[in-house]
Amino acid sequence: MSNLTPVNVPDIGDVSDVDIIEVLVSVGDTIEKEDSLITLETDKATMDVPSSEAGIVKAVHVNVGDKVSQGDLILEIEASNSAADSAPTTPAAEPEPKAEPAPAASASPEPSAETAEPQPNESSEQDLTVPDIGDASDVDVIEVLISEGDQVEKDQGLIVLETDKATMEVPASEAGSIISVSVKVGDKVSQGDVIGRIKSQGAQTTVLQAAASQAKSSTPAPSAPAQTSSAQTRKAPVPDHPQMKKKASGGVVHASPAVRRFARELGADLTKVNGSGPKGRILKDDVQNFIKFELSRPKATASTGAFAMPEMPAVDHEKWGSITSEPLSRIQKISSVNLHRNWITIPHVTQHEDADITELDAFRKSLKEEAMKDGVRLTPLAFIMKGLVHTLKAFPKFNASLANDGENLIVKDYYHIGVAVETPNGLTVPVIRDVDKKGIYEIATDLAETSAKAREMKLSADDMQGSSFTISSLGGIGGTAFTPIVKWPDVAILGLSRNKMQPVWNGKEFVPRLMLPMSLSYDHRVIDGADAARFVVHLGQTLADIRRVLLK
Repeated sequence: MSNLTPVNVPDIGDVSDVDIIEVLVSVGDTIEKEDSLITLETDKATMDVPSSEAGIVKAVHVNVGDKVSQGDLILEIEASNSAADSAPTTPAAEPEPKAEPAPAASASPEPSAETAEPQPNESSEQDLTVPDIGDASDVDVIEVLISEGDQVEKDQGLIVLETDKATMEVPASEAGSIISVSVKVGDKVSQGDVIGRIKSQGAQTTVLQAAASQAKSSTPAPSAPAQTSSAQTRKAPVPDHPQMKKKASGGVVHASPAVRRFARELGADLTKVNGSGPKGRILKDDVQNFIKFELSRPKATASTGAFAMPEMPAVDHEKWGSITSEPLSRIQKISSVNLHRNWITIPHVTQHEDADITELDAFRKSLKEEAMKDGVRLTPLAFIMKGLVHTLKAFPKFNASLANDGENLIVKDYYHIGVAVETPNGLTVPVIRDVDKKGIYEIATDLAETSAKAREMKLSADDMQGSSFTISSLGGIGGTAFTPIVKWPDVAILGLSRNKMQPVWNGKEFVPRLMLPMSLSYDHRVIDGADAARFVVHLGQTLADIRRVLLK
């Protein structure tokens, strides 16, 4: 007997109101567990939502163009007691399995009758998909570690991805035999994309395979079409949609939040942009093409519908001598886009201040040998981070992010500090979490371990997300001051230059003091100059007497 079971939107990360761009099933369809039901387009990627149950679709509660969030109802199915071969193709033959399994005639429509007990483990075949890799999308596959027919264990590496900041392996979610591999080196994947298909191993898998083999040897025809139909339903590609190239009409703009934000940043009027996506949906490329067209059109004055930045003229550098063209690293390419975006969209102001760290450094050096016995290398940065958190608590506006609507400030109760680290391939910014809850030794240890991971390109996507404030330290190299670029979505960044002994007037005489140059860049939409000046003065006082961190 079957039961009506709801199927809801699973955990899709920290996004909500996500657009449905394709519905892959209809009432009456037979689906297996992990078959794709709908396709969602988030602000970062497109993903299929798999079914958590197997059975027959009885009602579909969503349509293309709807917005859904985690927990929303997608459809209702009639879940079969025999999940692997629920026999939807010949429901009239249900009485036959209850008889003795000897008759060969009944084995064809109901091969699952002999294995009704093991079937709860049913879905021996399932898709292997890309898990949550943070807010990265279209990530390069640089190595495929499996082949068709391979036996893999749970958590064994399947493919190697290279994000904009790190290299990571995608592990297997199940143990079993690889049936097919859907990706190759050079492909780009995002969360939810199918890597391949696996036949999972379990206590009942052997029984299921034996039963399936017997059924196929007697009557292979009925089971094969059902499986093919399910696969076709699951993999219905978005480009086959009949209204794929249909232009948006009626003045309604169909675009994801990311595209709308991108258009706002460039000043593009979306009502004038032709969409090339499903049902006339506007994509990022459409906005870029519109901007290029507007900039190339001859006009007397700059258009108010686009960010009118003149295009850089092409330069033939070889006219003046021999040259060598060297490709940028992937990190440099990605960073250049982000830095350019941040510099254009965030109104930067930089406040400079010197901090007297004479006593702090003397205290650090007095603990140096003791720390080394515990395997800890104490650096000034660990003390500066602790003092920084003390100042952030006094000025919470600096530990915040500007909401996408530009009308609200998101003040954070956590203190996760991003620290820029130089690597052979470019600059990365791993995050040291909960600095307010850690002692100096623990912060120093985290800094050493994280910096090593960054240089070895072993940082995960999560290691570089969630900062509430950022530090960029050039003290080991030199310099007196600089203007660091704010790392969105933070609203400020602290730049540290090389400390040096300087003569400082104490009211009676000049005395040598170890001074640390600080450069605070901030988002002027959120922070005004007076607050920035107070912030660096407070931080300077805290570093001059680190005991201040004990006061609050």
